[in-house]
Amino acid sequence: MTETTRLPTREGVIEAAERVAAILPPTPLLPIEINGTRCWVKAENLQPIGAFKIRGAWNRLSSLSDEERAMGVVAVSSGNHAQGVAWAAKRLGIAAAIVMPADAPEVKLEGTRALGAKIVTYDRQGEDRDKAAAKLIKERGGTLVHAFADPWVMEGQGSAGIEIAAQLGREPSRIIACCGGGGLTVGLTLACPDASIVPVEPEGWDMVGQSLAKGTLVHAGADAPKTICDALQPTATKQINLDLLLGRSDPGVTVTDDEVRAAQRFAFSRLHLVVEPGGAAALAAALAGKVPLDEATVLMVTGGNVDAHAYAQTIAGDA
Repeated sequence: MTETTRLPTREGVIEAAERVAAILPPTPLLPIEINGTRCWVKAENLQPIGAFKIRGAWNRLSSLSDEERAMGVVAVSSGNHAQGVAWAAKRLGIAAAIVMPADAPEVKLEGTRALGAKIVTYDRQGEDRDKAAAKLIKERGGTLVHAFADPWVMEGQGSAGIEIAAQLGREPSRIIACCGGGGLTVGLTLACPDASIVPVEPEGWDMVGQSLAKGTLVHAGADAPKTICDALQPTATKQINLDLLLGRSDPGVTVTDDEVRAAQRFAFSRLHLVVEPGGAAALAAALAGKVPLDEATVLMVTGGNVDAHAYAQTIAGDA
């Protein structure tokens, strides 16, 4: 297992943006009016794997040495990071094994499998996913590509911020970001150092927000509520993320499942975008009036890998 004490930097984000731009076109920055204010939506759901996670995965895997590539990679993910790693691994000819929760949406399991990665499932309720990944690495070797605590991954996610600034022609005043473990949030703080960065998490799963408020890591309790935002359910952020966000990111806000569903319907009717629940959290916070907006505010729509049946119910208003 490759260990590193390296910290992500803005220079690393700029380099990552160059790597990403070499293989992927920028995702659209779409104007939208919310509660009387014109702002912008960064449509990362239109990435080849349907999520922003392709950025960090590509930056990490393309930065591996020849020796590390030969050993393969291991990742842990509920689905979008899994597909990002699998996509990058296939393109680079690297063997990839992904530890995924057994209850991950079938569309994400199928997408990862179709890209050639080996899937190892675990019980989200009773098993520690990081321990499962460590066991796999001990058995087969390889580099761990952590979904949100790897410096190269964080820099890769930050490439979205470099794109945003170029598309706006200036640094945004504020970026509102869907937040799971905090990798995207860290990357955006590095990419846009003068912007206010606001993480948005599901109600009861605001481990990043609570950690920022208390200045120490907070773990989800055994009684944490169910959420439709499967992509935003890490039981805790990591110390590296918290250290980088303290004093830089806003504490953030939370959204309910009903607010997320309303955002999915809004994205479908007003932006003609298919957005998964976790990918709609930032938009949900804006629509609910939980975050300030101005003409230089950008909302991250981070993923579009939906379960067809659940999505149809949401759009129809039956869920």
